[in-house]
Amino acid sequence: MELHRSIFFFIVFIGFSGAEIKLSSDFMVIAGPLTNVLVKNLAEDEKKDQKNNFSVEEEAQYFCQDPLSRHLKDYLSNLHKKGVSHYKVILPWTKILPEGTSDKMDNDLIKCHSNLLNEIIIANLKPLLVLHDSGMPHELIEKYGGWENEALVDLFVDYVRFAFATFGDKVETWITFDNPSELIKSKHKLQHTGSLAIKNIIRAHEKVYGIYHNEMQYKEGTLSIVLNINDVISTDDMFQTFRQVINEGMVDLIAVAVLDDCLSNHKSINKHLQILIFSLDFSQCAVSAIGSTEYNRATFTEVVKALNNNEVSMIGYDVSHFLDHLPLHYQRSNLDNESNFSPMEEGSEDELAEHNSDIQLHRTSRLSAYETVWEKFSVQSNAERDSFLIGTFPSTFLWSTATASFKIEGGWAEQGKGENIWDRFAHEGKVEKNQTADIACDSFHKIDYDVYLMRGLQINSYKFSLSWSRIFPTGNRTKQNQDGIDYYNKLIDSLLESNIQPMVTLYHWDLPQALQDIGGWQNEDIIKAFSDYADFCFATFGDRVKYWITFNEPWVVSYAGYGTGQHAPGISDPTNASYKVAQSIIKAHANAWHTYDKNYRSQQHGQVGIALNSDWAEPSSPNKPEDVQTADRYLQFMLGWFAHPIFVNGDYPETLKAQIKKYNQECPSAPVHFPSFTEKEKQYINGTSDFFGLSHYTSRLVKSTTNKICVSDYNRIGDFSPQVDNSWHSTVSPWIYIVPWGLRRLLNFVTHEYTGTNIPIYITGHGIPTEYAGLDIVNDTIRIESIAAYINEALKAYKLDNVNLKGYAATSLLDSFEWVNGYTFQFGLHHVNFKDPNRQRTPKRSAHYYSEIIHGNGFPPQKEDEFIYGEFPKDFAWSAATAAYQIEGAWRADGKGLSIWDTFSHTPLKVGNDDTGDIACDSYHKIDEDLAILKQLKVNHYRFSLSWSRILPKGTTRYVNDVGLNYYIKFIDGLLAANIKPQVTLYHWDLPQALQDVGGWENSSTIDRFVEYANFCFQRLGDKVKFWITLNEPYNTALLGYGYGTAAPGIGTRLGSAPYIVGHNLIKAHAEVWHLYNETYRPQQGGLISITINSDWVEPRNPYKQEDVDAAKRHLMFYGGWFAYPIFKNGDYNEVMKARVREKSLAQGLPKSRLPEFTESEKQRIKGTYDYMGFNHYTTVLAFNVNFGNAIPMYDADRGTGTTVDRSWLSSGSFWLKVTPWGFRRILNWIKKEFNNPPIYLTENGISEHGDKGLNDTWRINYHKNYINEVLKAIKLDGINIRGYTAWSLMDNFEWAMGYADRFGLFYVNYSNPSLPRIPKASSKYYSTIIHCNGFPDPALGPHECLQLEATSVKPSSAKPLPTTTPTNTGRVHFLGLQLSTVNATSALYTLFAILLVAVVLLALFSHKIWKTRKANIPKSPSYTNELSINHNTNF
Repeated sequence: MELHRSIFFFIVFIGFSGAEIKLSSDFMVIAGPLTNVLVKNLAEDEKKDQKNNFSVEEEAQYFCQDPLSRHLKDYLSNLHKKGVSHYKVILPWTKILPEGTSDKMDNDLIKCHSNLLNEIIIANLKPLLVLHDSGMPHELIEKYGGWENEALVDLFVDYVRFAFATFGDKVETWITFDNPSELIKSKHKLQHTGSLAIKNIIRAHEKVYGIYHNEMQYKEGTLSIVLNINDVISTDDMFQTFRQVINEGMVDLIAVAVLDDCLSNHKSINKHLQILIFSLDFSQCAVSAIGSTEYNRATFTEVVKALNNNEVSMIGYDVSHFLDHLPLHYQRSNLDNESNFSPMEEGSEDELAEHNSDIQLHRTSRLSAYETVWEKFSVQSNAERDSFLIGTFPSTFLWSTATASFKIEGGWAEQGKGENIWDRFAHEGKVEKNQTADIACDSFHKIDYDVYLMRGLQINSYKFSLSWSRIFPTGNRTKQNQDGIDYYNKLIDSLLESNIQPMVTLYHWDLPQALQDIGGWQNEDIIKAFSDYADFCFATFGDRVKYWITFNEPWVVSYAGYGTGQHAPGISDPTNASYKVAQSIIKAHANAWHTYDKNYRSQQHGQVGIALNSDWAEPSSPNKPEDVQTADRYLQFMLGWFAHPIFVNGDYPETLKAQIKKYNQECPSAPVHFPSFTEKEKQYINGTSDFFGLSHYTSRLVKSTTNKICVSDYNRIGDFSPQVDNSWHSTVSPWIYIVPWGLRRLLNFVTHEYTGTNIPIYITGHGIPTEYAGLDIVNDTIRIESIAAYINEALKAYKLDNVNLKGYAATSLLDSFEWVNGYTFQFGLHHVNFKDPNRQRTPKRSAHYYSEIIHGNGFPPQKEDEFIYGEFPKDFAWSAATAAYQIEGAWRADGKGLSIWDTFSHTPLKVGNDDTGDIACDSYHKIDEDLAILKQLKVNHYRFSLSWSRILPKGTTRYVNDVGLNYYIKFIDGLLAANIKPQVTLYHWDLPQALQDVGGWENSSTIDRFVEYANFCFQRLGDKVKFWITLNEPYNTALLGYGYGTAAPGIGTRLGSAPYIVGHNLIKAHAEVWHLYNETYRPQQGGLISITINSDWVEPRNPYKQEDVDAAKRHLMFYGGWFAYPIFKNGDYNEVMKARVREKSLAQGLPKSRLPEFTESEKQRIKGTYDYMGFNHYTTVLAFNVNFGNAIPMYDADRGTGTTVDRSWLSSGSFWLKVTPWGFRRILNWIKKEFNNPPIYLTENGISEHGDKGLNDTWRINYHKNYINEVLKAIKLDGINIRGYTAWSLMDNFEWAMGYADRFGLFYVNYSNPSLPRIPKASSKYYSTIIHCNGFPDPALGPHECLQLEATSVKPSSAKPLPTTTPTNTGRVHFLGLQLSTVNATSALYTLFAILLVAVVLLALFSHKIWKTRKANIPKSPSYTNELSINHNTNF
């Protein structure tokens, strides 16, 4: 931090009117902390006409002595509206940890402070957390005295570690001590022990600073200490440590406390000042006749005028003393309809004008709830968005499944049930295939069966609906049906006996037909009928039911039932009936809530809410503001239509009203008849829900439209066009697409717009449909993947976003009658056989999976997935890898011959974008550059390949290209000089074209040519190279090059034979070269030689299905086992592969297997030809059985498997590569078991991005962190003999058939720059740190020396390098970066307004003192290295 150039204070501003100042969006406007008086005021019931002007009163601070008020949200939100950005929170060490240590903690207070932080965040404020204000645990005082005792330093550090771990995900700005000199003045005689106390406090701060920036997971923020301005510039030696902590850069900003001297000379401010004031104290000011309020307001007016006139650059300011004069008054929006406030009471406008006649200050306009959410999530990369969170829900979480009475009960006319609108609708043939729900699942007769299934799921809640017409056949209370009432009594009792909490919906779309006959929901008389029905249900079932939902998804009723007519009762009137029905439903809901609240709540202690449905709306074009606004409008039309009256202010959203008004102006001939609420109705409706029920199934891309055609269409009225993204996974339903991340964003929107953190949210419906008559109806893999992904997004909302989520209901328990779709497709966790009179239920695989989630209460960390700390073996080989064709370029330089990849890439349409390796990274000409980045990476090995055709242009030793050979000699010498051991691959896919012209690897003569080439390399390079790899990934050479034809040489016409022939020759070629080295060169050269094979790990798609289990094993045998078995086990192919190919070959009429056979002598020569196993691994797949038949001989049919992936797995830039670190450890264990734990060198592992994604490759950091940690587990926990790890790749390069589109590099290569510079990505620094630490040091043991050493070369990202001091002219002073004469400096100081007068004078002196100190203390030639910068996303 350049302290003599930029010194920071804390300042704050608010909106006035008159003069105008615009603040940057990151300007810190600080209020707080809470006081006891303020909290009590918030909790009191206010009279309706009372206005609350809340300010921070000089009373005792609030430390959660009383519960947080539900009005706190409104208070904080209004601070945000006024321009406040940050809110102080004082963490009471003495109360949270009464004995000073985390051995004993007050969990209630911890939870309270966590909730307080959540409320601040929800209000769009940022917490500013003070760790130590004044109090100290009594136990510590008795034992240690005060801060003069050095023992308190480590105790404070332990307390801060606890605070970081507990609140670190919520706080970005931390203060260790607030004004430490004041802290000790009352406890010490400063001349005796105060100096020692100050030194200990500063020591504690410095330790905490180092821990925050080097160890903590959440360390992207700032941390400082608040110092009294008088102490900072004091000449007293006792306060020298204050200057020292700043001078040494152990603060991220300078925070000072200023005591105002109460003068009023506010004239001008030097425009170059940057000021940040943490606290401002007016308490010592004499109260004038006008009073302190008027004085403070006048002072603030002068401050703003001075700032406005002189364009001062401000960082931030404490606004606590100015809260009385902010332009907005506190408004209550509670559930008590007797205490509602209108936005502006009578007379308040005049009062506001009086208070704000002078000045207006503008912060960036307040974002809407939608914009806030959109701004938060729009910056996510796909990898961040789709990441899978490990964690669990709270123990009280409600796990439920959902049904609806009409969909499952049947018994449509039994035992007195009346007809409902869906009975009539279905009987009129308006459902697909004329199907009805007359019997449905027959749940009316199967209570025990259904509850039995629920017990199997392990749910603790069941959401179902009552059939209004089964209880009141005509809809009116005058006629009750006891048989129906008995049915629900029995169901509720059965649920409770099984410890399943009923969540009962009063209305799920099935209005009694008798009520529809008199107009249905268009007739407001229905409101009274519904109130009677609700009252009866509360009275009859309420002693056992504690969760009531008045209406399920009323938008569907209004839109589809009375708007489009697609649902019962089939009325198509989108401009009139639709809105009238919505109005009636909202009123009916409010009536029911008030009925319960008044008559039943005190005895039954239940909750009443409403379940609303909504898509998530994503702007179709994120860069178009109109699409962002339209997406918001789409949500207001769907969700806000009902949520806004109930949860916000009793009225419809302004957006909805304005849009309908706009439509009516454009289309006066066919207007929308949009009703309104009276003021009394608004008050009655507002706050009538104890929880927010949310049903969510899909998302939409929303585009703004300007269609002026007047049609009675929902989308036209809203001026939006909902669409879908082609990448979203479709389902059998035309309107449901699987977009899991939309749920998290919607939950955030609901929280910001409607609920805050006080009102709980229950997901009351979510699921996806599958075909009822599919081929495999029980193995519903797509539903499993969807359940996992959506619930995980809900977990993220709860854990990461502070959403008050209390439950999740899966739709649905059973396959059932799906409204207009009948039984065509199904949502059930249990299959129902509708052709069976008994309606047999069969659990689908998704039922088992959902039960597992419930059992784990989410996604708890599995033992095998836990991150472990530790070091790798001391001689562990850390490496990075490349291949010749991918990086060298110089394709025809200095006598190099053509390779098959030269030919292939020059063939049109073979490589993406028709890229070639002609230049690639030009490594042939950049030896020094490549050596430099290898040194920077700190690897001790480097894996690269030789270009066969660069050394032997025609593939044989008849012609040797000495220039090409010398390139490798020079490069290897450079590696050895840098203490980097070369790992040389002889063949990495680039066969000389001359050899391909005579058959390539299909010709057994290539075996001899390969031995000849290898012999030459051993002769010329073997004295330098001690680690050889014969062949890289022969599987890909055989299958991709000679089977599918997607790689060079591009042969794809003999898929049933060529791959096996090529594989056979490759195995024999490897064995011959191994024997050559072993017998001829090993005695003198003493090196290692082996082969590198590759394989994905393979899991069964359905682990409960034997076919899939067998398919997974078979797939692995045809992949990794193909080349591993002959070399590492028995000299022959594995039995699975031999049997399958033989069986298929004979079935195709062939006399023998298409898989060649080894002779017994060949088996003996091949077996054991390894010194280690080279192994490349990237990802995992899910396998399932596929019968390709026998018509066409091909590898895929022989294997008989297909593969897929779990949609919850993180993607990469390559379509085939999903992030599955756990698969790495599993396949390593497979190798250990199958091949007797051979020495393993992991010769490739990495991840790509598609296209240019810049340098901050967090996805690669996470990939290597987790994959390398799995390697550590394999060594430490499983005893697997792993000797080294290689990251693929060193730099971005030519990625074969993908060209340059996919980038795997730790170093970025700028292909648009002719010099092709190598630029380190963030992952290179991270990998270098792992190498330097030889693993993952345990943070619990304190900072590891490897990290401490690294930290000396860099400062945390928030700190700037210390500048070199230069001599200054005599008679001039450094004043905040300016060289001013003493006269000018004095003149500038006199122009400052009173609030900063003393502060700036003292800071000028302090600035000069800093310069003098620097001059004396900083070495003449400071040298700061920057070789390693620990990425702050990394957690060691």
